[in-house]
Parts: sequence; structure tokens; C-alpha cells
Amino acid sequence: MKAHDDIYVDGAWRPAVGRDPIAVVDPVGEQVIATVPAGTAEDVDAAVRAARAALPGWSATPPAERAALLAALRDVLAGRKDEIAATITAELGSPLAFSQNVHAAVPIAVVDSYARLAASHAFEERVGNSTVYHEPIGVVGAITPWNYPLHQIVAKVAPALAAGCTVVLKPAENTPLTARHFADAVHEVGLPAGVFNLVTGLGPVAGQALAEHPDVDLVSFTGSTAVGRRLAATAGAAVKKVALELGGKSANVILPSADLAKAVNVGVANVMSNSGQTCSAWTRMLVHRDQYDEAVALAAKAAAKYGDRIGPVVSAKQRDRVRSYIEQGIAEGARLVAGGAEPPREAGWFVSPTVFADVTPEMTIAQEEIFGPVLSILRYEDEADALRIANGTVYGLAGAVWAGEESEAVAFARQLDTGQVDINGGRFNPRAPFGGYKQSGVGRELGAHGLAEYLQTKSLQF
Repeated sequence: MKAHDDIYVDGAWRPAVGRDPIAVVDPVGEQVIATVPAGTAEDVDAAVRAARAALPGWSATPPAERAALLAALRDVLAGRKDEIAATITAELGSPLAFSQNVHAAVPIAVVDSYARLAASHAFEERVGNSTVYHEPIGVVGAITPWNYPLHQIVAKVAPALAAGCTVVLKPAENTPLTARHFADAVHEVGLPAGVFNLVTGLGPVAGQALAEHPDVDLVSFTGSTAVGRRLAATAGAAVKKVALELGGKSANVILPSADLAKAVNVGVANVMSNSGQTCSAWTRMLVHRDQYDEAVALAAKAAAKYGDRIGPVVSAKQRDRVRSYIEQGIAEGARLVAGGAEPPREAGWFVSPTVFADVTPEMTIAQEEIFGPVLSILRYEDEADALRIANGTVYGLAGAVWAGEESEAVAFARQLDTGQVDINGGRFNPRAPFGGYKQSGVGRELGAHGLAEYLQTKSLQF
């Protein structure tokens, strides 16, 4: 076990004031593999002061220089890819191949996209008799979750740096070792001291201190809607900008003209990926009544293939939460066709890939975010009914539509109250805006829209 007692502030690793250890536990073996310090409000204050002091110099750095440093960061992360992937597997439990191909690889592509954007973005433009400047918003407090530990960091830090902002990062307490790798990479690149700072700690202590700090100009948070609501209230009281990427209960709408087998199989794979710990997962599959029984049989068969191919969930608490939802689904009358609440292994925080049929829209498992490998299959009568069901939750993060003709799927997708829709299995695009409608969040991440979150505008009239 490796015991860490330091945080990264003002360009160096330094002992944290908060010396209470946070245990990092391997979800497969249930063993403590490392500890990190539980940073205090004093640690956060030191990091924010360093970020504030570094802001004038970094914001004045030409965008081309910021782009070059981001390109260097991309290369360092690529060189450390295997080490990062192994760490993510150790602290999150994801299979190593998934850690390499998704958890480590996607963030490298995102950093690359922001290196290019920093070099090409119009930070100054003419509008009639005005010059409009897009300036960094200032010091960013970034609070990230554990489900995609490196991607969530990069999706906030890379655009903030591209914009000319300085950053204090508070990563999830379950997966802080990945954040330490990122800080080491930043240090190797040679970013000016104070531009990036890392404070590990607990959400109610370090996270809250970061959100409340008067010298933080923007709070960017990814996590649960409940926590996001509290952080938004804190930031709102200080008239501070917030960017929130919150929960989801996304619908996978399979129209009658679609390739049913492909739509079902890809839909099941989407839900089981990362053991269901994906806010944008298509956890509600909507199928026309005439194809419903066939779809259920296909989904049950597909789910059975994932028994030994998905990792555990991140913690015992998360495992118990997911299992309680499975039990609630059974109690409310949903029909279990794959998996169930019983643990598939004696050791580790595993949950069986689970599929429910005969789910109705008002059931708890069709309304609340479970964050585990659990799929609900709902039947619909016609397209109007499918649209009503798909839009019938407080969330609006993502979704999918399948149809024989792309135009038919697009016409349906345009009516969905959601921020991102995949058409007939469209691939993830790291440059496309990601974010939600309704209680799924405020603002966007990735691409030019993600960069805009970290900029404010000033106009000069001539």
C-alpha cells in the first residue's frame, strides 16, 4: 500500500494540512491499495490563492503558447497511457482493456481537440462598430466524479487551460490516484506554477470549500443531481457561474422500421459498459408492442454474455444501492429476465448484468438513475406514446433513436428533450457538445461549446 500525504499546489507537491487519510480500495479484491490526504478548507484556500496569483500571467499567455503546452500534455498522457490505465483498473475496477481503450484513450483525444481549439479559436472578433473579446472567466473550481476519472478531469481542465483560466481540481475520493497521475503529467509539461492545482478530499469538506471560496469564479461539477443542486445554490448566492453535468435516465427508442437485433444488442452493450456507471447510458429501452417479446428475448440473451466481461461497481455502497433498485423493481412488478440482486461472486463489488421487462413508465427503475448494469425495457403503442415515455422523466442528458431510414430517426430525435442523441448507433464524438436538458445539468462540455463555458465576453465600441 502506498500512503500519500501531499497535494499539488503552486507547481509542487507539498504536505497537506489535512492529514486524515482517505483509503483507496480495489473494488475487485476489496483491499486498501493506497491512501491520500483529506484536504481541508485551508488546503483549498492555499490552492485557490496559488491559482489567483497565476491567473494574470496565464491569461496573458498567447493562445498559441497555451495550445503548445496542451499538445505537450497530450503527448505526456499518451506516453503514460498504460500506467494510467492500470491505475484506473486498480481503483475503479474496470477491465484493463476497457481502461486502455476508453478510460485512458478518450481523454488523450479530448486534450488533442483543445490543443487545436486553443490555436484556432477566435478570441477576438469584429461585430459592426465593436470589437468583442472572449476572455478567461478566471479561477475555476473543478469537482469531478469517479466513473470516468481521467476523462472527467480532462473535460474540465483542458478547456479551462485553453481559455486562459487557472484551475483547482477536487477529484472524487474513490479514484484520486488517477488525478495524481494527471498532476504529474502537468508538472512534466512545465505549466507555470499555480495554473493547475490538485486537492484531494471529501465532497462535503474540500468540495464545499471550493464551491464557496470567494476567489473562485466558476464552479464546474459533474455528479449527482442532488449534490449539483446544493452546489448551484451555494454558487448562486455568490452570483458565481456554475457548469453542471448531472444525472440521466436516457431512452433508447427503437422504432418499428429499425434493425431490431442490432438496436437491442448495441443498447444492451451501452448499458453494461463501465458496469452501468455512465450518466448518459441508455437505461430505458423503448420497443413497439408488436416487437416487444422478441426484443426482450434478444436483450436477455445479450445480457447473459456480459456475466464475466464487466467489472465490479466502484464501492460496496454503490453495489448495495444498485441491488436495492433491483429489489425495488421486482417489488413493483417488473419481470426479471436476466441477472438479479444476488451477487455473482463472493468477493468484490460485482452486480449481475440485469434486464427487466414489463416495466411501466411510473416505476422507480424507469424514473431514477441507478448507475449500475440494469436495463429497463418498456413497450409503447405508437410514436406519440414513445415520445411521451421518452420525455417523461426529470432528466434529459442523452439518448438513442433507431429507424430504417436515418431521416425518420432524426425527425423523432428532434422532438426529444435531451442534449445528445445517437442516431442508428452513431459514434461518440469528442468535439461535439455534451450536456443536458432539465435536471441533467447546465452548460456543455467538449468541443467549442465546452470552451465557451470558460470564457466571458467584453465589447469595445468604436
